[in-house]
Amino acid sequence: MAVVVGAGGVLGAAHVGIGYALEQRGFVPDMIVGTSVGALNGAIAAAHPETAAPWLDHVWTQLHRREVYPLGHRLFARASVFTDRGLRRLIARAGLPSRIEQLSVPFTAVAMDLVTGSPVLLDHDLESALLASAAIPGMLPPVDRGGRVLVDGGVIAYVPVLAALQAGAASVVVLSTGPESSPLRPTTPRRRAGAIAARAGTLLLHHQIERDLYEVSQHIPAVVLPTGIETWPAPWDFRQARRLISTASRTAGHFLDGLRVSGPGLYRVDGPSVTSAGPGEPSTSSMIRG
Repeated sequence: MAVVVGAGGVLGAAHVGIGYALEQRGFVPDMIVGTSVGALNGAIAAAHPETAAPWLDHVWTQLHRREVYPLGHRLFARASVFTDRGLRRLIARAGLPSRIEQLSVPFTAVAMDLVTGSPVLLDHDLESALLASAAIPGMLPPVDRGGRVLVDGGVIAYVPVLAALQAGAASVVVLSTGPESSPLRPTTPRRRAGAIAARAGTLLLHHQIERDLYEVSQHIPAVVLPTGIETWPAPWDFRQARRLISTASRTAGHFLDGLRVSGPGLYRVDGPSVTSAGPGEPSTSSMIRG
C-alpha cells in the first residue's frame, strides 16, 4: 500500500494530523510518493515511518513565514521572489540521509520539467529532489538537475496518485489538503481580480485531482483520507497549524475506523464507493497492520 502526499503549502500541516491517525493504527506504508510540501512531509515519514508525526508536529507548530519564505536577494530577483534558504534549513534539521535510497521506506518526489511540462519522478540526491518538488514557480527558485529545469510538482500532479500507480502500488492512501481537494460548492466569487483568480485556480486543481483519482481508482483501491477542515488559512499563515493537525487527526482516525476496502474504487467521505465495516468484516484499521 502506497501513501500519496499531495501539495498545499501551509495546508500541509493537515498531513501531520492524518499521519497521527495512521501511526496510531500501526500503519507502515510500502512506499511514499509526495509532491511539493507533501514531498517534504513524505520524506520525513519515509525516514521515520512509525514516529514521524510527533516530530513534524513540533516543526509545523513552531514555523513562521520568514523561516520558510525569506525574501530573495538581487541574485534571485529574476528567478523567484523568495530564496530557498528556509527550505534548505528545514531539510538539514530533519536529519535525513543524503540519498533517497537510504530512507527506510521507498520514496519518490514528484517535480515538473519547466521546459516540457512533464512530471519527473526523482531519486538519488534527496535535498535537490525536495527543493525541486517544492519550487513554487515564481516564488522559489527552480532547480537544475540532470540537465532539466525543475519546479513544483504540484503544477502537474497536485495529488501524485498516477506516479504511485506507475511505481507499482497495489493500493493508495491519499493525504490531500485544501479546498481544491474537497467537493466544490457552487459559488460566485466577488468581482475582484484576486477572488476571481483564486476561484479559477481552485477549479483548475480540483478537476486535475478528480481526473487523476478517477483514473487510478479504475485499477486499484484509492482511499482518500478526510481532514474535516472547512475553514483553511491563508497560504502564508502558519499560526493555525495546531488547529489543522488536531482536526485532521480526529477526522481521519474516525474515518479509518469505519472503513473497509473491497477491490478497486474510490473510497472517501463523499463518494458512493465508501462502505462501513459490518460485523465480522475487516476494517481498514485491521487491514493496514498487515
